[in-house]
Amino acid sequence: MYTVGDIYTFIEETAPFRLQESYDNSGLCVGNKGRSANKILLSLDCTIDVAKEAAEVGADLIVTHHPVIFRGIKRLDPDSVVGVLARNDISVISAHTNFDSAVMNDILCKKLGLDPVDCIAEENGAKMGCICEHEGITAEALADICKKNLGCPVVRFDKANDGLLKRIAVCSGSGGSFLGEVLAKGCDGYITGDVKHDIFVDAYNAGLVVFDAGHFYTEDIFCEHMQGLLKERFPEADISIAKNSGDVVVWHK
Repeated sequence: MYTVGDIYTFIEETAPFRLQESYDNSGLCVGNKGRSANKILLSLDCTIDVAKEAAEVGADLIVTHHPVIFRGIKRLDPDSVVGVLARNDISVISAHTNFDSAVMNDILCKKLGLDPVDCIAEENGAKMGCICEHEGITAEALADICKKNLGCPVVRFDKANDGLLKRIAVCSGSGGSFLGEVLAKGCDGYITGDVKHDIFVDAYNAGLVVFDAGHFYTEDIFCEHMQGLLKERFPEADISIAKNSGDVVVWHK
């Protein structure tokens, strides 16, 4: 009834693949556009567990955020993730940095109850991240909102400011490289993930509270959002979030 090409075209309309960064590999990673796509699984990452789940339930297509093929493949192991997909005729479409630019951070802001007024930066005509105005919130209260609304078990943040944060930047995934732009736009808070120690130190010295809510937890919102979009456009398709879509990192408390 539906084809991989149908799904690809719809995602292209929602988050144009031309918006992806030069290092990225968004688009059709496995399969071809003529293949069937009537049973679809969604996952942030296509792990080996997700690939095997797709084979077990007879899925035609997996739609992921992070590309299942990110670097060149010089040898194909039939027991690898891509090997399992190919052996079972399972296609994969990935919408990564194009989705980040077009949709992701707006969804993240809405999830956190923040209202964007600007972007952090623009690259190749694509907006990167969001800047939000707030009436004032403490770092502890904002960390609690991240934990509750995103489901992250731990939120790390520096102690640069024990007052109220009123100008808060948001960037899903790994946004440490935008520290300079966030500071230049007068922010006193910054929510992102994958924050390195030196970024925390530089932010602290500059008076900026940086929150690390985790790469996975700031982007897992992709699955539910994409599921809603696809179900509305392709009502006859069987579309579900993979049971094995989850954080591969264990937080030991």
